[in-house]
Amino acid sequence: MIYPEQEYETALGMQYRLCCAIRRTAGQNLRVKTDHKTLDAPQEIFLSKGSGFFMNSSSPECGEAHSYTLEQLGWTDEHKEAFSKYPDSYVAGRVTCRQKTVWEVFLERGAVMAGISGALRKSCRFPAVGDFVVLLHQPEAGSTTIVDILPQKTRFTRGAAGREGTDQVIAANIDTVFIVTAAGHDLSARRTERYLALAHASGARPVIVINKSDLSKDPASLAEEIRPVSSGIPVIPVSALSGTGIGRLEEFLAPGSTIALIGSSGVGKSTLINRLLGGQVQETSGTRDFDGRGRHTTTVRQLFLLEGGALMIDNPGIREVGIGTASSGMDDTFPEIPELAEECRFSDCRHEQEPGCAVREAVRNGTLPASRLENYHRLMRELAFEQDKAEMGVARTERKRWKGITKLGKEIARGGGAGRGW
Repeated sequence: MIYPEQEYETALGMQYRLCCAIRRTAGQNLRVKTDHKTLDAPQEIFLSKGSGFFMNSSSPECGEAHSYTLEQLGWTDEHKEAFSKYPDSYVAGRVTCRQKTVWEVFLERGAVMAGISGALRKSCRFPAVGDFVVLLHQPEAGSTTIVDILPQKTRFTRGAAGREGTDQVIAANIDTVFIVTAAGHDLSARRTERYLALAHASGARPVIVINKSDLSKDPASLAEEIRPVSSGIPVIPVSALSGTGIGRLEEFLAPGSTIALIGSSGVGKSTLINRLLGGQVQETSGTRDFDGRGRHTTTVRQLFLLEGGALMIDNPGIREVGIGTASSGMDDTFPEIPELAEECRFSDCRHEQEPGCAVREAVRNGTLPASRLENYHRLMRELAFEQDKAEMGVARTERKRWKGITKLGKEIARGGGAGRGW
């Protein structure tokens, strides 16, 4: 079965809703015929066009009805003003989940699955979980399409893999970032500094949450291990499994606020979500016997509404914490270094071999840990490298664009545009 381009996203949404309905049949042995093969539902459904769409039985529920208003979903006066230019045929909503080529969007007291418009796809503007979006709703055609993304208050990004030097948006319009680590192998001051740089650059407020504190003989010492790099950021040891310390998170869970959970695989982010929601909502896995590390379980980003009115975004574990272009978060992550730098002899001192460097003097007299300055230099070098990649990526894109323009100009000069209606 081949769908016309204008009907493709509608077909994806219909296939996806069918998948959701099948998954709610309590495991009945149904057979579903797709474009390529017949499958036992609810194991998997596949629709192919290009990269296509795939969803397996571990994917979360989708398209569930709800009774929330836009205001309860975090809608603000700024969003209302930005949306006011659109006519009545358009509706606003918030992205709560992305499944490859379709997005789940919560509207006013309802939910839809939607694709994105060709214009957004061509400009490489893809909605992130937490984004408020504008949708063209055409119930008579059975189609709902995301046509615009409203201005983002904040956005959490990390460096994306590849040569282009671009950033990958993890979550948007968040108020607080819970940097979730865990007692044991994952507890690392250096990795925490990376997460803090990304969190500060996002514009959201970071909070360090040390999960699995029950595994430590001295839970209080866990916070002391991270506190030297926290720069005044709250450090809260908890046990999502037993509930110990969970009450200390309440001050960050105000109604209408959005919190994103960020951390490595297996630190217990989904267990923390389940604890805050009061039930088994997210699938979890036990730790590995040979090294005590957790297993990678969550595969999609998804927004949940807590009973108290806060909204929480669960994210898959981050295996590689790429710093991307988060230079704006460095001063807040290492506040003592720019403060000391004011006493350096040279205003452009890089705190390496320059004479009269107050930062290196602080390392020598013991007021600044050498490891702190070393990681600062490492992150700054990485930022410079990523910035160079980003600039080369822009230059590559421009060269490609002008190559196409030049080719088109030559075709017109040769009269090749006559057959195209010019």
